[in-house]
Amino acid sequence: MENKKPPYVKKGGKKMLPKPPRFNIMWIYAIIILSLFAVQYLFSGNQASDTTYQQFETNMLKAGDVEKIVAFKNSDLVTAEVYIKKDKLTEDKYKKVRTNENFAVSNNGPQYKFNYGSYELLQSRLTEAQKDIPAEQRVPIVFESRENGWLSWFLTFVFPVLLIIGFWMFFMRRMGGGAGGGAGGQIFNIGKSKATLFDKESQVNVTFNDVAGLEEAKQEVMEIVDFLKNPKKYTNLGGKIPKGALLVGAPGTGKTLLAKAVAGEAQVPFFSLSGSDFVEMFVGVGASRVRDLFKQAKDKAPCIIFIDEIDAIGRARGKNSMIGGNDERENTLNQLLVEMDGFGTDSGIIIMAATNRPDVLDSALLRPGRFDRQIAIDKPDLVGREQIFKVHLKPLKLAEGVESRKLSAQTPGFAGAEIANVCNEAALIAARKNKQAVDMQDFQDAIDRVIGGLEKKNKIISPEEKRIVAYHEAGHAIAGWFLEHADPLVKVSIVPRGLAALGYAQYLPKEQFLYTKEQLVDGMCMTLGGRVAEDIVFGKISTGAQNDLERITKLAYAMVAYYGMSPIVGNVSFADQQEQQFNKPYSDHTAQMIDEEVRKLIQGLYESTKVLLNEKREGLELLANKLLEKEILFQSDLEEILGKRPFSSRTTYDEFVNGEDNSDQAPVAENIHPEPVGDSTEVLQGPPQG
Repeated sequence: MENKKPPYVKKGGKKMLPKPPRFNIMWIYAIIILSLFAVQYLFSGNQASDTTYQQFETNMLKAGDVEKIVAFKNSDLVTAEVYIKKDKLTEDKYKKVRTNENFAVSNNGPQYKFNYGSYELLQSRLTEAQKDIPAEQRVPIVFESRENGWLSWFLTFVFPVLLIIGFWMFFMRRMGGGAGGGAGGQIFNIGKSKATLFDKESQVNVTFNDVAGLEEAKQEVMEIVDFLKNPKKYTNLGGKIPKGALLVGAPGTGKTLLAKAVAGEAQVPFFSLSGSDFVEMFVGVGASRVRDLFKQAKDKAPCIIFIDEIDAIGRARGKNSMIGGNDERENTLNQLLVEMDGFGTDSGIIIMAATNRPDVLDSALLRPGRFDRQIAIDKPDLVGREQIFKVHLKPLKLAEGVESRKLSAQTPGFAGAEIANVCNEAALIAARKNKQAVDMQDFQDAIDRVIGGLEKKNKIISPEEKRIVAYHEAGHAIAGWFLEHADPLVKVSIVPRGLAALGYAQYLPKEQFLYTKEQLVDGMCMTLGGRVAEDIVFGKISTGAQNDLERITKLAYAMVAYYGMSPIVGNVSFADQQEQQFNKPYSDHTAQMIDEEVRKLIQGLYESTKVLLNEKREGLELLANKLLEKEILFQSDLEEILGKRPFSSRTTYDEFVNGEDNSDQAPVAENIHPEPVGDSTEVLQGPPQG
């Protein structure tokens, strides 16, 4: 007889027998609940309604509705149970006792019950009440001997209590560390750490080869991994292992991906958890989980602990705390500070953390000795975006002409997650069009969708509204075309996109870190072009410029209050107004002066833009009519209508794609990143940078 070998499952390169199916504890819970219902159904019996003898005699006995009466001794009294004839139960007066109270089943009796002094008195009273009725039609009364024995008492009272106690003990044992279930979900192990351990048995597949565009950050964390693999290389020179590394950057820049790569590259245990895993409603749980986490880490040392979104527990202490209340988050942070660099030293444990809000973190958490290295992960530059595109283009079937270099130049300001989204959207668009490969046009459509939202060609717009949108977008295009320092225009469209945008103008801003006053002014004039065009052509304005005004207002306040570009206010820079809501660093007179300068600046730019569009009124009309005809115009169409742009400045796209790349030159810049200019009907090429 042939012996069949059991099927094997490969795990970590080893053949292992498959695990038997786990027993589902929910079946136990279901059985216990059903048992409680069964006990209630079996032992509760038919609940007879209480009544009095007078009501019984008047409404039931004399009406001829009673089938029989059963009496039994109940303490010092006699209880009589009344059975109603089945044909009489259909009457409305017996509607309440027709079915059982707990279940919708027929109540076979008794339907009523009442108490009386003694059996002899009850019998004589019934005989007196039925003296006018023939003997053969009188309702008999039967006396039964009922004694509440111990079994009945046990089943009625003790058994349900014991069942509930047993269920509760089983539940507590289960939650307290019984078979199955994670330690974090057990009620007695609620203080245990929720960290996920990655070691040789459960290795992460992401490596440093999957991380592109973060060369400096990779070098920093690779050194940490190398230290854990070859500690003598550093200790021989007297170096000490760093305590922690804090990854700081905007959302989508690759902080968590970099941590995954560390877990995949490091041949040491890797504990991964989120900052919110420490947060619990019970007092002391967060601190207990921190202690348990480091206890596990000491047992596995050397190892790495990664805490994602550490700002959930690392916020600065003493802010927004309730007076007299116990701040559980602060207790958790205090325990974390002690474990990272307290009186007792932890050897071989490296802490990695990620956050996009370093400004809210406690200063004690950021000092050397705890997080020795703060690794800034910014949005990628031209070269970084090209490398990220190469990673995400690998799994796609690409047509000829798709170059990561061109895509990189066309997506300034995009983070790694947004680039991944562009590649995925391009593949979906190509599949929707039944193409065999993803071409450059699919990527252009994907970029438009990521920037401006879903194209809605079927959106019903009245001819008058469409005309207003056309002149609005033409005003943006004309202002940008004839202003030297404005971003070069790529495309103008009046096809609705997204939730609210009825049209948009797409620009290709130059990749730069320093902005001159002339560039900011020309950008604001270009943004005002839509509102000015409506004013000139229709003599009235619409709500389409709402986001235009928001952007230029924000930028105007930045020029006056932050960048020192107002001769009246002077070369001063005040703190962010959002951070100084209750304690502004200037007087009310200065605030009034700032407001006046902002209004004066915006009004002056509005008038100069109006002069420009009046001079180019013929081009404005031609461009708007062409938009109404074709709905989408490109740079070549603008050159055909307006002629060559009268400025010879090259774009970043031309410099990078055609080989004249100056991106390696390190700009000398302070923390100056003004908002690019746009509106709800004008979408910039790339997300706004703050």
